[in-house]
Amino acid sequence: MAVATRTNSRLKLEFEDGLDVESGNVILKRKSFNNVKTASTTEELLAVTKALVPLQQRELYSIKRDDTELITEE
Repeated sequence: MAVATRTNSRLKLEFEDGLDVESGNVILKRKSFNNVKTASTTEELLAVTKALVPLQQRELYSIKRDDTELITEE
């Protein structure tokens, strides 16, 4: 049986940086925060995001969590 152990987490925020006139797509700027505690809950990451967003110049587009897991056999 395989077991996955979370070894690393990253919080990724995407912000709107205007509109591409030719394609009509939203231009995005990304900010990543590394070394997030792997035990952090979704609610905790949302609380951190809500604290960080007012410090930014752009409007928040999306919030993502990027986890890395080590898969081993039991």
